[in-house]
This record gives sequence, structure tokens and C-alpha cells, in this order.
Amino acid sequence: MSNKKDIRALTKEQLRDFFVENGDKAFRGNQVYEWLWSKSLHTFEDMTNISKKTREMLEEHFVINHIKVDSMQKSNDGTIKNGIKLHDGLVVESVLIPTPKRTTACVSSQVGCSLDCKFCATARLKRMRNLNPDEIYDQVVVIDKQSRLYHNKKLTNIVFMGMGEPLMNYKNVLKSIEMITSPEGLGMSSKRITVSTSGVPKMIKKMADEEVKFNLAVSLHSAIDEVRTSIMPFNTTFPLKDLKESLEYWYEKTKRAITYEYVVWEGINDKKEDIAALVQFCKYVPCKVNLIEYNPIDDGQFQQASNAALNNYISNLEMHDITVNVRRSRGKDIDAACGQLANKA
Repeated sequence: MSNKKDIRALTKEQLRDFFVENGDKAFRGNQVYEWLWSKSLHTFEDMTNISKKTREMLEEHFVINHIKVDSMQKSNDGTIKNGIKLHDGLVVESVLIPTPKRTTACVSSQVGCSLDCKFCATARLKRMRNLNPDEIYDQVVVIDKQSRLYHNKKLTNIVFMGMGEPLMNYKNVLKSIEMITSPEGLGMSSKRITVSTSGVPKMIKKMADEEVKFNLAVSLHSAIDEVRTSIMPFNTTFPLKDLKESLEYWYEKTKRAITYEYVVWEGINDKKEDIAALVQFCKYVPCKVNLIEYNPIDDGQFQQASNAALNNYISNLEMHDITVNVRRSRGKDIDAACGQLANKA
């Protein structure tokens, strides 16, 4: 492994200082910063407004640890799944999800996952490491290019719903969003970004304190502690009462509604008491519910609930004036749907 520093770990100010220390002008740092971020350049050689000598000096001191698309699968519905190789050879996956009105990038934040949700393929992978801000940023750049190339429109939305628990990589996720939304980066609106968490109360409060501008989604799946613990064992550490309190705090600070992601499984959370508990949980803070179609991951424990069970959820939520959407999964034929990302390719 090279002992050169990853240049994108430097702030613009640090880059400016580097040039001054090496007998050049500070504005050179601005030029390089622009090449690295808003132009997403992968080699010093291509920085055409910088002298050859300066490019050689950069080469001597730094590397640009950019990602590579190792594999790309296209679904019948237009969804694209990327196998992304990182500079150290590890692989994560990211997905482009097109609909008639928008294209969404589903990005990963960890190699593997820190949590242990039993219904998710990614949870079966050991967490190897957190992704750096530039590795998250690069996934968005790649998907934006694919959106323009294959769907003739720029990327409109980003969801942190790929591999990993974003709030377990808090600092790097927030830094990546800062660059994605910065005019010096991709200049995307925070309102078009959603961070999805399984529910880490302390970090939800921290985000609220930092007055973040993006949206929050919570992977809920049950509002009964015993049921939730049986499918998401970490719920014993972060029980629903702590989650509820952190979400109330979030809303109080940000005044932004929360989205609950919710899969209904046969024999697990498809009973009347499950629906009643969700309705009650939805009353704590303004929210909407996305009922997500389940995508099997090869074992028999989790099966999609019947349409009747799903309709019971819908009618009960609507009866209590709770907004509910049914999310049909896309990219199932290439294992790119929700919960299926496991580096099978």
C-alpha cells in the first residue's frame, strides 16, 4: 500500500497551505480542489490548467483514491446495480432507481454492516470498515452519469439505504452530504437527500442538534419491542421508547416529518395488534409510512404477507389520517432491491 496521503482528505484550506509551503501560490489549492470535487477528476495528469512540474509534485505527495465500477447489472425495469471496487480492493454496491419522474441513487455507507437485522442480506456480511466521504460522493457521481446516459436526465434524489448503517459512520456520511450539496461539489439540494437509519437514538439527536437539512427515514418494521427485537436484535440496545424520544426531539428541533420504512411479513407482523401499535407509534410525531414489498434472501423465515394483511395496514393508517405509500420493489431480477445487497456478483 502507498504511504501517500489521500488528497481528498484535505480541506481546501489545507490544500492552499500545502501550495504556499511548497513555494507556490495559495490559489493553486482552489484550482486543484475544483478538479477533485466539482469535476471529479481521477488523475493529476488531467489537471490541464496546472503546470507539469506542479502535477508531478502532487503525484509525489498524494493519491486520488477514486472508486471503480467493477460490475454493472441492468434490470428489466431500468434499475442499475453497481459493484463498486474501493482502492483497497473491498467491494460495496450502489443502485440507480429510475421512475418516470425522478432518478434516485441508493448509496452505501459501510462495507458490510454494523447491525444484525435478520431479514437483510447485507447484515450477513461482516462490517469491514466505514466508507470515506469521497467514496460515498463518488457513488453519487457515477450514478448521476448513468442517469444522464441511460435515462436522459440528471440525478434527482439520493437515499442512504445501501449497505451499512449510515449513523454508525456519522462523521463521514455528514461530510459526504456537505460535499454533495456544496456549490463546490455537486450542488444538490439537501431536501432531495434521505438518510435511512435502523434507529440509533443518540445519533438522531446529534443530527437534530446539528440542524441538518436532509430528510430522515427510519427502518421500523414493528412498533412492538418483542417483535422488533426478534427480527432486529439490536433493538435490545436501542428500544422503541428511546427511539420514540429521539424522534420527538428530531421533530421539535427540525420541524421535519419522518418516514417510517415498514415491511409486512407473514406470521411476524401481520396481525391486528401489529397494526394498532404502528398507528399508535405514528401519533408521536408527524410522519408518513412506506410499506415496502419484501424481497426474499433465500430462506423461508421471512415471507411477504398477503395482500389482505397489507390492505389492513393501509385502511387502518388512512383511517387515522396517516399518509401511507406502498413501495413496489425495483431491480429484483438483479438482487438490487431493498435488503438484497450482498455482493453476490
